[in-house]
Amino acid sequence: MASKKYKLLLGLLTLITLGSYAQDSGVYNIYDSSVISSKGMAQQNEFMNNTYDFPAKPRNQLEVGISGGAFTISGDVRAKFPTIGGAVHIRKALGYLFSLRLQYLYGIGKGEAFKSSNNFDKNPAWAKYGAARRTGSGQIVSSLGPGGPIDNVFYNYKSKVQDLSLQGIFTVNNIRFHKQKTGMVIYGGLGIGGTIYHTMVNALDANGQTYATLFNTVAAQSQTYKNRKQVLDALKKGMDDTYETEAENQGTRRPRIGNNTFKPSGTVLGGLAFKLGKRINLALEDRFTIVKDDLLDGQQWAEQTYGDAVLTGDYDAYNYASIGLNFNLGSKSVEPLWWLNPLDYAYSEINNPRHMKLPKPILDDTDGDGVIDQLDKEPNTPAGCAVDTHGVSLDTDGDGVPDCKDKEKITPTYCQPVDADGVGKCPDPACCQNRMAMDSTMNTCTIGDLPSVSFRGNMGSLSADAKAMLATVASKMKNSANCNITITGYPAASKASQALCNRRTGAVKTYLMETEGISGDRISVNCEVGGGDANTIDIKGMAK
Repeated sequence: MASKKYKLLLGLLTLITLGSYAQDSGVYNIYDSSVISSKGMAQQNEFMNNTYDFPAKPRNQLEVGISGGAFTISGDVRAKFPTIGGAVHIRKALGYLFSLRLQYLYGIGKGEAFKSSNNFDKNPAWAKYGAARRTGSGQIVSSLGPGGPIDNVFYNYKSKVQDLSLQGIFTVNNIRFHKQKTGMVIYGGLGIGGTIYHTMVNALDANGQTYATLFNTVAAQSQTYKNRKQVLDALKKGMDDTYETEAENQGTRRPRIGNNTFKPSGTVLGGLAFKLGKRINLALEDRFTIVKDDLLDGQQWAEQTYGDAVLTGDYDAYNYASIGLNFNLGSKSVEPLWWLNPLDYAYSEINNPRHMKLPKPILDDTDGDGVIDQLDKEPNTPAGCAVDTHGVSLDTDGDGVPDCKDKEKITPTYCQPVDADGVGKCPDPACCQNRMAMDSTMNTCTIGDLPSVSFRGNMGSLSADAKAMLATVASKMKNSANCNITITGYPAASKASQALCNRRTGAVKTYLMETEGISGDRISVNCEVGGGDANTIDIKGMAK
């Protein structure tokens, strides 16, 4: 017998060792649509098309399991240990944290008291074998049993228990924020179900005689024994293992299935599962079940005084500590969701771009003006021509000939249009006496009044209205080539206000240069402390 135990242990260790080499990461490809059910394909398609942020839940495998272990009844009579039990189950995940399990359990529980009892009149399994006794009212509650009267009883029982329960199981540790999923899960759960049981007691030996002599002798000598083990050993030597007498039960007052009493039950459980491979795992579990009955051990009476006993009123329970193997079944599906960490995909998406090696970008600039083609508003700028930020050739006097080809870079407006070299043809003076007036006019700026630009609060950027006003200023400057402008702000004496003034005047100048194509040497900026409204920028024309 010992060699069989060692072989079983060796085989279990071998299975665990081989399974450790079959460990997998527990990660599935989030883009694998073959594991998505037809119901979830609409969501998966939206995810693949980047119109929905969450992928569909994959189909996951069904778990079936078998287990064996120690089955122990907790009642009014001390339980023997160990007694055996076994269970089978099917389990399906509803999400990454919660799953449902249907489990069938069969267990055989035994128990034997190490203290004798002499008030057993109300327990029908033992009272019929005791000496005749009467209650205070004179009623006979027991009769002489075969083999002599029993004055002392050492309660015992053997109970065959079966149950079917539906359990909700919560996985505790499969969602991890700082570590990928490991090969072990911790779980707990609650369940409800129905329990049937049939309990017998060992009141007679194989010849149908009571244990009167044995019980009375052990009871008389119990004070001389050093510990309870010696009492139980003495009983074991004198008793067989027949369990031939029906224990006290609920009779016809409660539902029965065959020869078994049926009762509702509730279960609480907890366990650990260790992955041996993608389709197999080893589980260690403890399950505790309470039954709405006090007769699993065939005893519900507590002794008081001679000839009297009271109901204990406590529900019996049983515990099943087990080891089992679970198998994952199913094709075109991922392993059960309690083995997966749903954060794997999110973290991989966050981490991958940081390690991605991108090729050096190649940005075309066909005309070689320093502005890439995607931003170039003049893609065929002649070679050597200076351009603004939009790739457009600079044309200071606005005569239509770029500065790089303009032989007369500042052509007065009244001398335009110009020829191909940018040289204008100025009209002849009407008469000599008008020459001085013309010269005076040429040196005078006639650009007229220019609009002011307003800012709100501490804003330093240009509003749409401000940009429209500056477009008007640029148009007048292009038509008044002999005019420059001064941009003036009026900050307070603080450094912060002066810095804000510099940003605002700089924004106006930059917009006129880069957006409207006005040469920077025609624009000057100035900030005068206390000269006006701090949120207003004035623009004034002046002769060159």
